[in-house]
Amino acid sequence: MNLQLAAFPKPMTTLFIYSPAEGHTFPHHPENPSRGLAIQTVFEREGLFADLLVLPPTAATDAQLLRTHHAHLVEVVHGVSRRGGGRLDADTYATAESYDLARIAVGSACSAVDYIVTGQADNGFVVARPPGHHAEYKSVGGFCLFNNVAAAARQAQRVHKLQRVMILDFDVHHGNGTQDIFYHDNTVLFISLHQYGHYFYPGTGAANEIGRDKGAGFNLNVPLPPQVGNAGYDFIFRDLILPRARAFQPELILISAGYDAHWADPLASAALSLRGYATLSQQLVEMADELCNGRILFVLEGGYLLDALAYGVLNSTYALLKRDTMKDPLGEFEESETDVQPLLATLHKLHLIK
Repeated sequence: MNLQLAAFPKPMTTLFIYSPAEGHTFPHHPENPSRGLAIQTVFEREGLFADLLVLPPTAATDAQLLRTHHAHLVEVVHGVSRRGGGRLDADTYATAESYDLARIAVGSACSAVDYIVTGQADNGFVVARPPGHHAEYKSVGGFCLFNNVAAAARQAQRVHKLQRVMILDFDVHHGNGTQDIFYHDNTVLFISLHQYGHYFYPGTGAANEIGRDKGAGFNLNVPLPPQVGNAGYDFIFRDLILPRARAFQPELILISAGYDAHWADPLASAALSLRGYATLSQQLVEMADELCNGRILFVLEGGYLLDALAYGVLNSTYALLKRDTMKDPLGEFEESETDVQPLLATLHKLHLIK
């Protein structure tokens, strides 16, 4: 008698790479090792590490760095670290260890892509410092030395031959570095949701910055007024992001995950709550399931209120694990939220989204 074994779906595998970069620190600077350590503390308290494929951090190769940065920029950062550290611009610093730690942040994002694209993991989160989305092809900026998520996109394309990669940046600040690197590229769809104004760092990310040459139409900025809140972000996802992603049909989705759009973050006023972040993360995971076999990687960017950051990363990781779980010690934004529909009407016309 022949018995046929039932086919059970394999369990979800969510990878996690953690590099708090304790040697990358500067007195009184908001981007410091306490950010990573806060995330570690909350994950340990919730017992979440046991449910993750925890991988060691990996340093980037020269080739991985030079796919997205000019050799002169790499040498400048290296030189400042060799001299013991110092300021690279008004906001961005390096220590004697920063060059090596920045290479680890880049390499870890690339390694995570390798695992996800080859099927060794379903999805993942890289919590590595320093962050990256303000680092342009030829310049550092905004606390960022090298662009981790951009290097991850090129890893997917150059090593694994993917044709279409989508990067969504939900940090409250515009991902000007990522935009700069892919502005002429139609193989990377870059979408940035950010608070916008000439008063607000970095001052870029206007709606009419849509890409150039072959890249025209593949750079979608969503320049938000203050206090958009949960309802606004949810409407933007359903009305704008999901239709554009469906039209693009990505083979991999990368998330520049900044948690500084939280209503209590000291550097912005976007009015998103932890519940809003959890909903957005769940929507992005569902979108990846629909469009690219669940292949999605979150890469940490900003977030400077430690509880909002740590619980934001926790809730995004629950979403990656397909758990309907959300923890919020901070509560909801209690003021009125800004209507985003006039902005969306403008963006629909610019990008011909139906």
